[in-house]
Amino acid sequence: MSTSISTNDAAIHGLMAEFDSAQELLDAAHKAHERIPESRGLQSVPGRGLAEAIGFHKNRVPLVVLIGGLIGGISAYAMQYWVAVITIPSTSGKAVSLLAVVHHRDLELTILFGGLASAIGMIALNGLPMPYHPVFNVAEFAKASDNKFFLVVDRATRISMPLVRIRFIGLGPRMIAEVPS
Repeated sequence: MSTSISTNDAAIHGLMAEFDSAQELLDAAHKAHERIPESRGLQSVPGRGLAEAIGFHKNRVPLVVLIGGLIGGISAYAMQYWVAVITIPSTSGKAVSLLAVVHHRDLELTILFGGLASAIGMIALNGLPMPYHPVFNVAEFAKASDNKFFLVVDRATRISMPLVRIRFIGLGPRMIAEVPS
């Protein structure tokens, strides 16, 4: 295992530990979540269990889709009600019943708004677009797209960086590197 030491502790964004396999990363993530709750795992291939291992349990996208769908359905019904009842009232004297004739338009706009909300919500909640992240400054991170797996802790944690380094060493990584700001 190699480590790099910085002379200016304030100039680092965080620490990064490299692992050789997805299973090593998953095991380290389980241990790290107990010791360093603010850790994040980075891997190039989809893997199961990493999100749960680092303590990521909230998924707000379904709520965003529900809200988008409700806005779409309510706006479709309100638009059709406005046209049929307020703007162009019935002149035949018959009672206007919109529910029997407009439900398919409401469904279409509900699905459309829900789909748009899911795409926009996923992008926004993931913090995208993010064309730059400080981990790109670490030369070893180029291996992330090939066959390496990384665990990252940002400087904004409540734990000091020297203590994070000691806890990373206890996880048995292949390498620990500082992420420059």
